[in-house]
Amino acid sequence: MFHTFEEIEAWKEARALANVSRIFLKRAREQHDYGWADQLSRALLSIMANIAEGNDAKTNAEFIGFLGYAKRSAAESRSHFYFGLDAGYITEEEFAEASKRAQKIGAQLAKLMTYLHSTSNTAMRMATL
Repeated sequence: MFHTFEEIEAWKEARALANVSRIFLKRAREQHDYGWADQLSRALLSIMANIAEGNDAKTNAEFIGFLGYAKRSAAESRSHFYFGLDAGYITEEEFAEASKRAQKIGAQLAKLMTYLHSTSNTAMRMATL
């Protein structure tokens, strides 16, 4: 298992996705599309932040809630990737990689949510960490 959010594989993958995305976010900003760049940046950062915040939750149920927000942010990011592709900010290759990573994050989060839901420990999480 893990103790810190930095040990969670989905968080590591979300961090990598955010870093890879900087390339096409820069392209959008150069074209003065600050709105799209800001929306995508927020969605990507939301994945990481919700995983981190959830890891400090007091119960598994609360943690699952935060992971759900992170999972939805991964889906939102994928949707933004389509716009970036259509607008010419993202190449086909970059789109394929980014979309695949976002799907992987979603699957990792779903698996972690299922695991946490199946454990009987819905009491205080921090006591065991």
